[in-house]
Amino acid sequence: MESYYRYSVSAFILLYLCVFTIPVVFLNFDHFNPFMNFSNSTLESPGPKFELQRLIVSTSDQIRAVGTSGSTYDHQQLNRNTTLIRETKKLSKEQMLEQGLARARASIRSAAIARIVRTTSFMNDNDVLVGDVYRNPSTFYQSYVEMERRFKVYVYTEGELPIVHDGPCKNIYTIEGRFIHEMEHGAKRFRTNDPQRAHVYFIPFSVAWMVKYIYTPLSFDITPLKHFVSDYVKVISTKYPFWNRTHGADHFMLACHDWGPHASQGNSLLYNNSIRVLCNANISEGFNPQKDVSLPEISLIGGYLSPKLIHPPPPNASRPYFAFFAGGLHGPIRPYLLQHWKGRDNDMQVYEYLPKNKDYYSYMLESKFCLCPSGYEVASPRIVEAIYSGCVPVILSDNYVLPFSDVLRWEAFSVQVETTKIPRLKEILSAIPEEKYRKLQEGVIVVRRHFMLNQPPKRFDVFHMILHSIWVRRINARPNSNRS
Repeated sequence: MESYYRYSVSAFILLYLCVFTIPVVFLNFDHFNPFMNFSNSTLESPGPKFELQRLIVSTSDQIRAVGTSGSTYDHQQLNRNTTLIRETKKLSKEQMLEQGLARARASIRSAAIARIVRTTSFMNDNDVLVGDVYRNPSTFYQSYVEMERRFKVYVYTEGELPIVHDGPCKNIYTIEGRFIHEMEHGAKRFRTNDPQRAHVYFIPFSVAWMVKYIYTPLSFDITPLKHFVSDYVKVISTKYPFWNRTHGADHFMLACHDWGPHASQGNSLLYNNSIRVLCNANISEGFNPQKDVSLPEISLIGGYLSPKLIHPPPPNASRPYFAFFAGGLHGPIRPYLLQHWKGRDNDMQVYEYLPKNKDYYSYMLESKFCLCPSGYEVASPRIVEAIYSGCVPVILSDNYVLPFSDVLRWEAFSVQVETTKIPRLKEILSAIPEEKYRKLQEGVIVVRRHFMLNQPPKRFDVFHMILHSIWVRRINARPNSNRS
């Protein structure tokens, strides 16, 4: 993907830097290395951790004017206001978009430099970001505000229902259909009907509906899905110039079905260059956190949140069960969990299937820890269900990039246990001091709103968090245009 990207910056940033003598810095939340080797995760964490990607470029690039390839300004040039004005008038729409993104980067960088302690609240705003759950709340907030101010998405109109412009809005793949529906029928702030004004382009097909309508059950042949994706990209790349000018780097798809990554292989540029928003965010299967987005898996039975989860109990409420899991033997991790803990310890309420007189959500609401093992693929709806319940998620997965890790510190509201340590699970959880557990639970309550599906969407909810993840990847780099 890097071969199609180059960083951009405007004369605005140069003026900003010269006037305020701000040194070159990296926009990080703690100590982010954007070139982290994700194949070497630590033993304490089953998946890689990464932060809001750096929004700054090299020193030489910082003094390049918009629309030039390598010339730099000297002090006399910076004072020739009339020359700068004439040059600004010559900017194309694409260059004007990039200039706006450069200004956004400067604003976000300023917030990073003025970094305030994590408990800082933001004046004159009802949406307060507080607590250790955020890597840097001031930077996240400023990035979010810039997204609201500038970010525009063009939704391709090609294709017919039901596979395009629609998706499942209930049950296991709820998030896939609800996001597509919102982009198609809502999102007025972010959607543009003018593709020349767009920062990114949404390819609105549903992989879940491909599986339902064009896949032959039990054939395990996903070639029809790949062919559909290939044909769709061929249509938009033939009809419009936007795909070809960036090789798809400013385009994104979204899929919660397990086969989303496989369907994206229908076009090599979509797979390698485009932003893929996926529930199946498995780095061992080609998920690239530098350009792809991890999508939280949300299962709403019948399309609605259970009434029991609308108002979870307060933090000081009694939770008589120590740990809880109930689920089928899907994938390699769950059988291992049940082998060691099913029916073996009253503190570890582990079931394959709950007895009919037991209620799943009641167990979550009354448990301190909710065990969230992967199934066939890495994501699990239990993580979000645990957050809804005010129960601390215990993530049992390998190679999983957790959603919104750019801005959220998952270690502040969840426990991540290496799957090989499942036999020691009770020992590991019991060793967590009560004070730390209380902080973890408080963190769960804080992040709950970031995983809520609202209709209509609300600030900082899951719809906007997904958009922000896409925004971060778009603002971080400028797609190279093929136009001369």
